[in-house]
Amino acid sequence: MAEIIQKDGTWVFDGDALRLTPGRDKNVSLFRKTLGELVVPLGALAGVSFEQGKKAGRLRLRLRDGADPLLHATGGRLTEPHDPYQLIVESDRYGVAEYFVDEVRNALLLDQVPADPVDAYLLPGPAVPLSVSAGDGTATFDGENIRLEWNWKTEDAKAAAGSRSLTVTDITAVEWHPAAGLENGHLRFTVRNAPTKAPPKYDPNAVELWGFKKDPLMALVAAAVQARLPHPARATGTEVADARPELPSPPVAAAEDDHDALLRRLRELGELHRTGVLTDEEFTLAKQAVLKRM
Repeated sequence: MAEIIQKDGTWVFDGDALRLTPGRDKNVSLFRKTLGELVVPLGALAGVSFEQGKKAGRLRLRLRDGADPLLHATGGRLTEPHDPYQLIVESDRYGVAEYFVDEVRNALLLDQVPADPVDAYLLPGPAVPLSVSAGDGTATFDGENIRLEWNWKTEDAKAAAGSRSLTVTDITAVEWHPAAGLENGHLRFTVRNAPTKAPPKYDPNAVELWGFKKDPLMALVAAAVQARLPHPARATGTEVADARPELPSPPVAAAEDDHDALLRRLRELGELHRTGVLTDEEFTLAKQAVLKRM
């Protein structure tokens, strides 16, 4: 087991998973404290690194694309103080940090964990129920239903419609953007069969954010909802479609009917089925086509 304890937080690795606990120091962000402890399975990791500085260093975890609904919902827009996959390391603990990195990297090598994207979430997302007040409203999510309520700062046209209730089945996408410069941020839900180009200020399915302390907490709501939507790779069909092999066509050359090649094809299909890339029906059809050629 490897462990590093800092004011910024505590990271523990037991060989199978990393347990990331935010510190109680006043400099730890409200977002990380509210998110709480994260358990990251080894299979969700793409890499780990440690960067030394003059006064402090930084441990960083890199997750496989598609493994974490929080990272997908925020789209890399969480700034460093709020990033739960970074840990500030004091200079007198550099040796411990380097040992920690070695232990995790060795485990990744021994388990032969690939760094390629995944088509299913490997982390559960923030715990529910959740309720966050920021910007022009309050967003509440209980795992099935989303409720948006407005405050005295809400634009009259949006507030006039009253509170908004949505179910997860109503939602096709969720996005969170922080305020940046003169541009306000938002938490927005895309509702099935009801597309809109209205700015968040007027959109009844969006909370407008103005760059205050609690804005990042809306990312927790976005991530909790995202965790219950179809995985983006499956929803769009792009990654999965690209990974699915075409069903074998009738032989056009003797080389294609080589027995060993067909056996390899069967093993490939079995692996795609085991990892969920092919459905049961697709796997059965593809396997039957190969067997007929044998």
